[in-house]
Amino acid sequence: MTRDPVAATAKLPAGVEVIHGDFERPETWADALNGVERVYLFSYVDPAPSSGPGFIETAVEASVCRFVVHSAAAAGFEYQGDPEDTTLSAFRRHLAEEREFHRGIERAVEASGAQWTHIRMGLLAAGSDWAEAVRTTGTVRAPFPRSGSSLVHEADVAEIAVAALLTDEHLGAAYTLTGPEMVTQEDQVRAISEAIGKEVTLVELTPEEARTEWHDPAEGMDHEIIDWILEQLEASVRYPGPVPPTDTFERLTGRPPRSFTQWARDHAEDFR
Repeated sequence: MTRDPVAATAKLPAGVEVIHGDFERPETWADALNGVERVYLFSYVDPAPSSGPGFIETAVEASVCRFVVHSAAAAGFEYQGDPEDTTLSAFRRHLAEEREFHRGIERAVEASGAQWTHIRMGLLAAGSDWAEAVRTTGTVRAPFPRSGSSLVHEADVAEIAVAALLTDEHLGAAYTLTGPEMVTQEDQVRAISEAIGKEVTLVELTPEEARTEWHDPAEGMDHEIIDWILEQLEASVRYPGPVPPTDTFERLTGRPPRSFTQWARDHAEDFR
């Protein structure tokens, strides 16, 4: 289901059926849900619409009997405080907002009467926004180069999601998926360099320099967002960071999670 079937068809493998649909346009849902019994539910859905049945309710009324929820590690965090509490740091407010948003979707699915599995992923390696800078300048400009995260390969998420959709082995489970180890920004740049066979330089920015370079209201990068990103990076300098590595993937598959080095090799063309 996509807002832009033409663009999606150009990117997806042959044989994938693409249907127009938009979480913000309920009139598009019937066609998208026709004959569908199992849904990998992206987190953009509104769990509590102000009027009319939401996507989850509409899906169950159609024919959906199972949801696999694309959630976030924050949903499994202990309560982080009130997102409206201005005395909290920007990062703690963000964690509270993330937790409540993703738990809202999870709770809505749990209350729907359908079968469910929640996949709570840590930061995706594919979330890196360095590709253009590496391609055009051969440099990465970032503060806190020794900050890191247990970045998860999207193929690991997909593998567990497919198993949850197609088998009954994961019903009622909530899984937090991460990569195998904490990978610093320095480690990431080194892995990308090795993957593309070209040296990439990491230029360390001070927090003040990062604020200046990142501030872009037109792209939604305001000071509050910058504050929580900087706080998250600073917090993740200390092992194990906000999202410690989990053994979930290995426990479920018998194999270790894919490493960031593997991810860099798989995505080398993005950086060349």
